[in-house]
Amino acid sequence: MEQLRFSFEGLASSSRGVYAIAGVVASGDLEVLVERQALDGRCEVDVNTSVHGFETTWRAVMERFVAARPLADTRITVNDSGATPAVVSLRLAQASQTLDEGRP
Repeated sequence: MEQLRFSFEGLASSSRGVYAIAGVVASGDLEVLVERQALDGRCEVDVNTSVHGFETTWRAVMERFVAARPLADTRITVNDSGATPAVVSLRLAQASQTLDEGRP
């Protein structure tokens, strides 16, 4: 299991939602948990993946994701079981939308 951590600053903020979950950990899929936390304006991302050697790809996907959303003071935890970048983006968008709607 590879564990990656990314931190992003200078993001827009929102007080909508407390947490959201999207997806499940199973063969070829992943789970995303998004939680509002006091992080001094940062967005912290923890990725737990069964696939080694893709830190550059994960960083690119996460940079694109956080740049388009108000995720300051937010922790994102991704538990991956080999999902493709397209599935990762879909699950992140689902969790973000659920968070913005203020429902778990």
